[in-house]
Amino acid sequence: MQANEPDGQAFSRVLIALLKGVVYQDTDTEIWQSLLGLQARVRDYLGLLGLELLVDEAEGYAWLRSRATTEESEELPRLVAKRPLSFPVSLLLALLRRKLAEFDTSGEDTRLILTRDEVVDMLRLFLPGGTNEARIADQIDAHLNKIVELGFVRRLRGQNNLIEVRRILKAFVDAQWLAEFDQRLASYCTHIAGGEAE
Repeated sequence: MQANEPDGQAFSRVLIALLKGVVYQDTDTEIWQSLLGLQARVRDYLGLLGLELLVDEAEGYAWLRSRATTEESEELPRLVAKRPLSFPVSLLLALLRRKLAEFDTSGEDTRLILTRDEVVDMLRLFLPGGTNEARIADQIDAHLNKIVELGFVRRLRGQNNLIEVRRILKAFVDAQWLAEFDQRLASYCTHIAGGEAE
């Protein structure tokens, strides 16, 4: 919160930031501090809109999701849209989530930073063989741009070849999601192998 900023302005800034997307402690320091101070009020207000505030203070991020409806409550129209993801985007999210889990167990640093080439190599293993390398790299760039747009990774300023995997990914891609995705991935790999045999 800026010095001498009225409480109403801080409240509005927090709401607007949350409605626009994820709020990070490291990049939105003033908004983050205001959010922590106004958390109960923000939760109450967003509850009226059918939204739930989720704050992970340990990881340093906050986001909104639609509140689950109960039999007693009337379902409100969705304010936070669900976005279907293509298979390659889902695959890339799963691979990045696994990489983040491996990175966390190593305990070396708090920020997972990968090069574009590392991301291309991770995903290339799951693509049909024999296709044009430049075309594959362009497709992977398109998938990576989608993930940047969704806020799960960000490009480092002045170093477009480097991306940081944001910790919010852990909240969206949990162990159950990964297990279900592993099953779909196994059938996809079987399908690809069958196609190549033909």
